[in-house]
Amino acid sequence: MKARSPLPSRGRHPGFEYHEIKRGLLRRQRQFILHCDDVGLPALAERYGTPLYVYSATMIRERHAAFEKAFRHVPHLVCYSVKANSNLSILRLLARQGCGFDVVSGGELERVLTADRKAARNVVFSGVGKTRAELTAALKAKILLFNVESESELWALAECAGRLRMQAPLALRVNPDVAAKTHPYISTGLHQHKFGVPIREARALYAKASGTSYLEIRGVSVHIGSQITDVAPFGEAMMRVAELVAELRRDGHRIDYVDAGGGLGIPYERGGTEEFSQSATAYAKSLSSPLRGLGVRLLLEPGRSIIGPSGILLTSVLYKKTNDGKRFLVVDAAMNDLIRPALYAAYHEIVPVCLDPTASAETSDIVGPVCETGDFFARDRQLPAVAEGELLAILDAGAYGMVLASNYNTRPRAAEVLVSGKAVSVIRRRETVSDLLKAEL
Repeated sequence: MKARSPLPSRGRHPGFEYHEIKRGLLRRQRQFILHCDDVGLPALAERYGTPLYVYSATMIRERHAAFEKAFRHVPHLVCYSVKANSNLSILRLLARQGCGFDVVSGGELERVLTADRKAARNVVFSGVGKTRAELTAALKAKILLFNVESESELWALAECAGRLRMQAPLALRVNPDVAAKTHPYISTGLHQHKFGVPIREARALYAKASGTSYLEIRGVSVHIGSQITDVAPFGEAMMRVAELVAELRRDGHRIDYVDAGGGLGIPYERGGTEEFSQSATAYAKSLSSPLRGLGVRLLLEPGRSIIGPSGILLTSVLYKKTNDGKRFLVVDAAMNDLIRPALYAAYHEIVPVCLDPTASAETSDIVGPVCETGDFFARDRQLPAVAEGELLAILDAGAYGMVLASNYNTRPRAAEVLVSGKAVSVIRRRETVSDLLKAEL
């Protein structure tokens, strides 16, 4: 007896849902077509080709709004983490929603300024290796806050500010030595990690900074890691930060901001809008409770939780093959387009774009054309049977997808489109091999 493939639950990704299509003379044949907002994905594949990144503008707005609602009782500023997805059109969309930005390089700062020059006043600059050129550019742009990560960086910032005869607004990023339950590559809050200064050394460094006329102490910053789904570590870190804020104020320092960083994870295998709202509310409570009564403005740096589920990677099945009973679906997307499965052994749900509810299920590895065994999106994954030439959607690919893409194997990077209702905009054209060769001599 053939196994039936269930229809993926509605509400899993509100920006990406199946629409039922009835076919045949009596319209008794049922098929479900995956849509982004009101646009069918087959039409996008036919017009723009594959692999193709597709983003839902509606979902981006909704998830940003969920953060605003969760923190509505707390003075705050959402500073979208640009490293999650830095496409200019997405930055413009978020800027129009009143979003600030968290950048970790001079290039990301330039992207924000290109998207919206006025956004500089709501930019925080993080990262352990800021160059003097980057610090100077950020000072000239008059950003909101520098998150300083070492004593050496502190003096470099003072030097750059002195040359410009400016004051640099800063927060020290403290390392609270709090364990985050996440992948070790994206955990950042323990003493063995490269980020921040040990929290026990922070008061002495703040005292040094206060003696420099070109440095302006404004806050405290912390970030313990990414893809954290248990909110308890956030609360633990914030308790330690709150204690530090009280100590610093007793020392005479002005502390207006607490930058809580980002890191709120997303469920790659389940969850929809309602679940995310609940998660954002729990996150808000965990962060804000320890700060109650301090009168600080909370800075938040979400990235993945806003953009991750708002994007998919659309890919075509090139070949089906079997090696001694082992099934493979070879698709035209590859690890150079989405490296997360190879880099982190990350799970991404993969679904057929055209779903026949009567189709039997097959277990296959979904792999790309790159000449690496690590070029895979899923192993031993059960999917409804699909034929060569059909389309698959790799979900939750909006974050750390295109921004980590490469040209390995001289593969041009994919195009990106943004869908809002029935409107479709190309927000990055597909690269060509000629584009890749132009910079080489």
